[in-house]
Amino acid sequence: MTVAEMTRFAHEEIKPSIGSRILNTKEELLAGDLGPQIRELLEQRGVLVFPKINFTDEEQIAFTKTLGTFAPEIRDGGDEKIHKITLDVKENPQSAEYLKGSLYWHIDGTMNEVPILASLLSCKVPATWGGNTGFCNTYAAYEALTDEQKAEYEKLRVVHSVWATVFYYEPEPSLAKIKGMQAIGENELPLVWNHKSGRKSLVLGCTAHRVTNVTPMKSAEILVGLREWATREEFSYSHEWSVGDLVIWDNTGTMHRAEKYDPDCNRMMHRTKLQGEEPFE
Repeated sequence: MTVAEMTRFAHEEIKPSIGSRILNTKEELLAGDLGPQIRELLEQRGVLVFPKINFTDEEQIAFTKTLGTFAPEIRDGGDEKIHKITLDVKENPQSAEYLKGSLYWHIDGTMNEVPILASLLSCKVPATWGGNTGFCNTYAAYEALTDEQKAEYEKLRVVHSVWATVFYYEPEPSLAKIKGMQAIGENELPLVWNHKSGRKSLVLGCTAHRVTNVTPMKSAEILVGLREWATREEFSYSHEWSVGDLVIWDNTGTMHRAEKYDPDCNRMMHRTKLQGEEPFE
């Protein structure tokens, strides 16, 4: 990379297999010229961190649109606006309960044929303790498997369901809650996602309910084993939030989770999303 290019698009690696820190100014980012380069780096690195960039909501929406098609939040009436990510029911009455499942590794949109491309999250109020967001690179995790493992896993299919995630945070839920979650349905997906780029990634997370055509014991062994593999230190990055930080992650090639924090601390994140461009298969 030349000096001129470094000046044009300034970034540095956070870890060898995941994460880059973007060093351009807010003005340079909002100009829109860097959009294609940011998209390319996002696909390569999985997670991009913009330290203390301090976007307003309007600026975050505008920046999101420089990267692709803005994906409105259905729960917000489909409007082009930010969505508040908080466990405060007063601030987030529609999805505070649903966010309890975000404390566990997952990919957004496994109930859809085309998941969102990426999420952009900015920190307004950090947690009083904990509250990092963890990421792992499911491209890198797949690529590090042996050839024998790749051949085995590429044949497998997995049933995903939102209702299965309830048991992660509520071991004895009511029947009414389970039925309500089951109404969302289930979705069968490949364990290995063959991307149009030619690369492959693992499709895992807490919605991964069972591997088809194997025993429950074998299914648990596969899914838990791969989760442990994909979230190993070399494939993972935990972001400690400061007010004003913005983080983008490639939802098609990473898993993420909110790390444990005080649920009463009013932690507040503002999210925008990029519309999906590629089906799981």
